[in-house]
Amino acid sequence: MGAAVETHCPYCSLQCGMRLEGRRVPEVSAWEEFPVNRGALCRKGWSAAGLYGGRDRLTSPLVRDRETGEWSAVSWDDALDRVAAGFRAARADRGPDGVAVFGGGGLTNEKAYSLGKLARAALGTSQIDYNGRWCMSSAASAGIRAFGLDRGLPFPLADVEEADVLVLVGSNLAETMPPAARHLDRLRERGGRVVVVDPRRTPTADRADLTLQPVPGTDLALALGVLHLLVAGGAVEEDYLAARTTGWPEVRESVAAWWPERVERVTGIEAHELRAFAAMLAGSPRVMVLTARGAEQHSTGSDTVLAWINVALALGMVGKRGAGYGCLTGQGNGQGGREHGQKADQLPGYRRIDDPAARAHVAGVWGVDPDTLPGPGRSAYELLDALGTPGGPSALLVMGSNIVVSAPRATHVTERLESLDLLVVCDVVMSETAALADVVLPVTQWAEETGTMTNLEGRVVLRQRAITPPPGVRSDLDVIAGLASRLSSVPFSTDPEEVFAELGRASAGGPADYSAITYDRIRDEGGVFWGGERLFAESFAHPDGRARMYAVEHRGAAEQPCADYPVHLTTGRVLAQYQSGAQTRRVRSLPDDGPFIEVHPLLAARLGVDSGDPLRVSTRRGTMSAPARVVPTIRPDTVFVPFHWVGANRLTNDALDPASRMPEFKVCAARLARVEEVAQRPSPDPVARA
Repeated sequence: MGAAVETHCPYCSLQCGMRLEGRRVPEVSAWEEFPVNRGALCRKGWSAAGLYGGRDRLTSPLVRDRETGEWSAVSWDDALDRVAAGFRAARADRGPDGVAVFGGGGLTNEKAYSLGKLARAALGTSQIDYNGRWCMSSAASAGIRAFGLDRGLPFPLADVEEADVLVLVGSNLAETMPPAARHLDRLRERGGRVVVVDPRRTPTADRADLTLQPVPGTDLALALGVLHLLVAGGAVEEDYLAARTTGWPEVRESVAAWWPERVERVTGIEAHELRAFAAMLAGSPRVMVLTARGAEQHSTGSDTVLAWINVALALGMVGKRGAGYGCLTGQGNGQGGREHGQKADQLPGYRRIDDPAARAHVAGVWGVDPDTLPGPGRSAYELLDALGTPGGPSALLVMGSNIVVSAPRATHVTERLESLDLLVVCDVVMSETAALADVVLPVTQWAEETGTMTNLEGRVVLRQRAITPPPGVRSDLDVIAGLASRLSSVPFSTDPEEVFAELGRASAGGPADYSAITYDRIRDEGGVFWGGERLFAESFAHPDGRARMYAVEHRGAAEQPCADYPVHLTTGRVLAQYQSGAQTRRVRSLPDDGPFIEVHPLLAARLGVDSGDPLRVSTRRGTMSAPARVVPTIRPDTVFVPFHWVGANRLTNDALDPASRMPEFKVCAARLARVEEVAQRPSPDPVARA
């Protein structure tokens, strides 16, 4: 079989180490020495090799006839020539911004970097963003404002075990990152306590000492109430705040009105529970707060994260080992994916694209005039919303994203994709988005290529090629270089190690500086932390070394329940599936029960439904039907739908956070009905879709 290759799981931001053996369909075995997971893998990781050998794998470029809808296989030169010609036509018609690029948080650092370079240096377009805008952009925005730097976890994940109290806000760690849940067990074994904040009582709550189930969209008010009680109880570290922060007096004044009874009215968390929570924090020498999508995917997500950062700072915890604040990044390269240029406002190294010095530095590495680089473009949803409109792009390249399933207000986004003159999708299978494309380019999968990823700790790891890709398949780097050679004279390498070295030069001196990291160092050290293993022990990344505290106010969700849409809808993940399901739904050993609608028994009784009965959920943007799943672990005023299948994001709200431009995936107003009743009741809202 040959020697085992050490590599990393293709799924979440843990980037668990694994070994692969075999030439066609490799076998997964444990890599016990890798420190993040020590050989542990979740079910998705153990079955990851099931992605290979499937009959639905794309192995030839395809072109769709718009009149007949039929697909034809073409040569690579023909496909790339067609794409380049289409891009030139769009630019001639609408200027450089007539072409748009949409990337993904699962792309390697090398791909993310090259994709940003393709957009800015070869196409000259400002219209580039990626699906990481929907992952942790609110936490990133808050981290930069508060600390001067965004790195999801500013410490190794294993530090969780050293906390005396761990607060998980909007994270279902046990299902979304199962190998990480062992840290909760070890924390509790040594006497620590876990608090889970989530509208649903998830499997993570089974490991908790205290579970709080707030009304969706009220995590910010909960944080304000906690800080109010910490101030009232004299639990604030005034010396730390005076020495290491600015803005505390304004924050202290802003929480004065958030007494427990007011918080109870807003959040549904009883005042005695809030007091018990605050007392737990006040009496603990090491408190760690970790936020995730449940707190961040809101139109107030950035402010919510700032409010929880204020709690951690007020306790004097940030920079202390086994304590502080962090964000649990979701996608495999959610951290690195936003650091190197596929985000609308950034250049490699987490530099701002509107910074003249940053533009000059990166342009020098690329060998282009800084004045030719475009400025900031539209954020992810705003970019998709503009497709095909007057003044918007008429051509789009998609790499590493299944937009039709993952975008909010997905029916509208699908219409925008269909309005394009040219849609080009790079994928390994005919995903829902690829099925709409004019040209589909078959690309390599995770174990067929080499490249780096940056995990949730800021640890840069190396995925190494373990098997040979099928004939006819090319890497994304080959696609980018092939298009660039047809559209410009800017050189692009297809060798991942060369691209990584160039990325290092482009990022040198930036906030996310990779210039000292090499493939050999990663192999020798089991991964390399950019910026150091632990941040903020001595100072923060602002010029004066102080953290910034911001007074924020609770505004609530952009869409509140009403007579026509009386319940809250929230979305999320399930254990066996990942993201849009384009990969996991094709692994036969993973259970795929399809979508469901989770409801509380009280709500189910009012509707007259039992588990398994067909149920329809509707919002102002769309409707979907699925079997009911009646459980006592969700709030009676809330319903939950997983987003791995087409349907859930037809319902979600496209209201955006003003700072991060994150859509409000996690809450909107909805109504439910038994399927047989729907035809008898007309919609009170003319924009609701049947």
